[in-house]
Amino acid sequence: MNVTLSIDEQLVARARKKAEALGKSLNQLIRDYLKSVAGEDDAEQDIREFGRLSGKGHSRGWRFNRDEVHERR
Repeated sequence: MNVTLSIDEQLVARARKKAEALGKSLNQLIRDYLKSVAGEDDAEQDIREFGRLSGKGHSRGWRFNRDEVHERR
């Protein structure tokens, strides 16, 4: 899909320099940013992220207690 934007010329020039420094086109830089903002429906990536984060903590013996979780303070 093509999208038309109204952007200040100086901002575009700075963004092009940043994209070039990153080895990307301005179009790719904008596409990457929109993906990071909107997120992607990538189930495989979600599974990898879950695996990366799972099992990293230490409960120090604490056990889940449903009554404590729902206790109002």
